[in-house]
Amino acid sequence: MNTSISSVADVATLLNSLPGPDADARAAWSAREPQLTKPAGSLGRLEEISGWLSAWQGRHPPRLDRVRARVFAGNHGIAALGVSAFPPEVTVQMVANFRHGGAAINQLCKTFGIELDVIALELDRPTADFTQGPAMDEAEFARAFNTGMDSVPDDTDLLCIGEMGIGNTTPAAAIPGALYGGEARFWTGRGTGIEGAGLTRKTEVVAAGIERHRHEAPLAILRCLGGRELAAMAGAVLAARLKRVPVLLDGYVCTAAVAPLEAHTPGALDHCLVAHASAEPGHRRVLEKLGKAPLLDLGMRLGEASGAALAVGTVRAALACHVGMATFAEAGVAAGG
Repeated sequence: MNTSISSVADVATLLNSLPGPDADARAAWSAREPQLTKPAGSLGRLEEISGWLSAWQGRHPPRLDRVRARVFAGNHGIAALGVSAFPPEVTVQMVANFRHGGAAINQLCKTFGIELDVIALELDRPTADFTQGPAMDEAEFARAFNTGMDSVPDDTDLLCIGEMGIGNTTPAAAIPGALYGGEARFWTGRGTGIEGAGLTRKTEVVAAGIERHRHEAPLAILRCLGGRELAAMAGAVLAARLKRVPVLLDGYVCTAAVAPLEAHTPGALDHCLVAHASAEPGHRRVLEKLGKAPLLDLGMRLGEASGAALAVGTVRAALACHVGMATFAEAGVAAGG
């Protein structure tokens, strides 16, 4: 099936026909889990994770042979408004650092056996200033969204999604503000470390974007307030759902980027777990709206899929326990009542 899109309306069409979890795989997981040599529920969320992995991969036992991370990079017109502590050229410099293996995400991917690909989206052409009009027109949005969709190989066992883009915590704050309401200051944080007058200015920019675009439908909010890397992350997450690939979402920018999918179609993010709680204050508010609890809470706010990559270790641990533990019968241990 050709899943490329040419408009926001095409995304809506795809969201209307999402596959659900595999009931047979989930049942096989449910049959094995209570037989393992431990009190029921004693591994907490590790048990939930292995069941989620099996249901969305559509097989039991699940596998983690091909874990992949995709980091999307984009530049933003609103960066010219003084919303970041760093200039836009840092996006290009950091992409080069990723490709030379010098960033945090490179070390985490090596540690946890993750294949990394960094995808830059028209860095020489920032999106438009969303306080004056839409950040992207339909064609720009479709190109970015399709780039994300095309980044997910069919044989992926688990996908980690992240981003890099100077100024992108500003659209990350504006999108949930437009989706859910509330004052801009509730959604706006320090990002790369902006403070004082800079933070005030950033909050004003977020408020202006929300006011201009808050009456749009959820997917149009992503086009009007997002950036190319945010649209690409949403595309990757939708493609993963269509291909039955479970996803680990990274922090605030990543979660804000995909929130419009859930706002349009409740359940669209059921194949996703949130890897960690960002130190950005708006992230916890988005997670409350999505009804998702993060796997980790380490005060991180780096982006670049760092929290998602770190959470792969937890997912690998969950799989190892479910597959590798002996059952009561195998171990000759009396099952508890």
